[in-house]
Amino acid sequence: MARPNIDGVINMDKPTGATSMDMVRMIKRLTGVKRVGHAGTLDPIASGVLPICLGQATRLMEHMVDGRKIYRGELALGVSTDTYDAQGEAVEERPWDAVAREQLEALLPQFTGNVQQRPPMYSALKHQGRRLYDLAREGLEVERPAREVAVFNLALTEWAPPRAVIEAECGRGFYMRTLAHDLGEALGCGAHLSALARLRAGAFRIDDALQSEHLQQAADTGSLDDLILPPDAALVDLEAVAVPPAAERQLRNGQSVPLSEAALTAEHAEQRRAYGEHGRFIGIVRFNRAQSVWQPEKVFNISAPSPLAPEGA
Repeated sequence: MARPNIDGVINMDKPTGATSMDMVRMIKRLTGVKRVGHAGTLDPIASGVLPICLGQATRLMEHMVDGRKIYRGELALGVSTDTYDAQGEAVEERPWDAVAREQLEALLPQFTGNVQQRPPMYSALKHQGRRLYDLAREGLEVERPAREVAVFNLALTEWAPPRAVIEAECGRGFYMRTLAHDLGEALGCGAHLSALARLRAGAFRIDDALQSEHLQQAADTGSLDDLILPPDAALVDLEAVAVPPAAERQLRNGQSVPLSEAALTAEHAEQRRAYGEHGRFIGIVRFNRAQSVWQPEKVFNISAPSPLAPEGA
C-alpha cells in the first residue's frame, strides 16, 4: 500500500554485488513510498554508504551528491584491466615486486588538490547521446576530456603488495577506478581497483549505515519508521537558524527576507537551513549579496518538528 506521507533519508550500507537501484526498489517495497531515489551511484563492485531519499527528501539529492565523500579503495598492482576495476578483462600484466611503499606514497601529492582526471570508458557519462559503457562494450573508444575534480586528501593505509589500500576524501565526479589506473601507470607496473567501499557521503557515515537485513527486520516488526532520518539530516553541513513567524511566512510564500527582518546574518556561509515555529524545517535559504536579502532556495511542507532544529525554533 502506498504511503505518500513519508519524508526522510535512510543511511544505507549497500552490499557488494547489488546495484544502487536494487536498494531503491527494496526501500520502495518495504515502505510503500513511490517517490524514492538515491544520492550518488555506487557500482555493483562497491559497498558502503548509499543515502536513500524518500518523499520530499528527494529534492535534496543534488545537494547530497555535491557533498564530500570518503572512499577506501583496494589496488591490485601488476594487472591493468579495460574497466580499471576487477570486473573487467585483463589487458596487461607487468612485474610489481620492485615497487616500494615509499614510491606510492611519494606519488599521492600529485593526485591531491584540484586535479585533472580523465573518466574511464566504462562509465555512465555520455558521448553524443550514448553512454560510454555502451560504446566500450561495442569495442569503441572515444576521446574523453579530462575534468577537474577536487581531492582533499589521499592516504596509503595498508601496504601488502601486490595489494595496497588507499583512502580518498574527494568531491563530486571523482573516479576511484581512474585513480587506481593512473597510480599504476605512474608506478610503471599497472594497477586496477579490486575493491571499493564508501565510508562517507556528505553528512552520512558508514558507522551509522544500516544493512538491508536490519531494514527488513525493522519492516517486519513495524519499526522501520524509527530508522528514517528527517530530510534536514542531509543538511547538517549548513548552519541552522531559527526565524521569527513573519519571516517564516515570507519564506514559505517564496518571498525574500531582508536581514533586518530575520535572525540571519550575512557572515560566513551563503546558505543556511532555516526553521520556523515549533522547530518545523522550512528549507534552504541563500544570501543575495546584491540585494542584502535571504532568498528561499528550496521550501518544504513538513509539519512535524525536526529534532535538528536549533534552540529557539
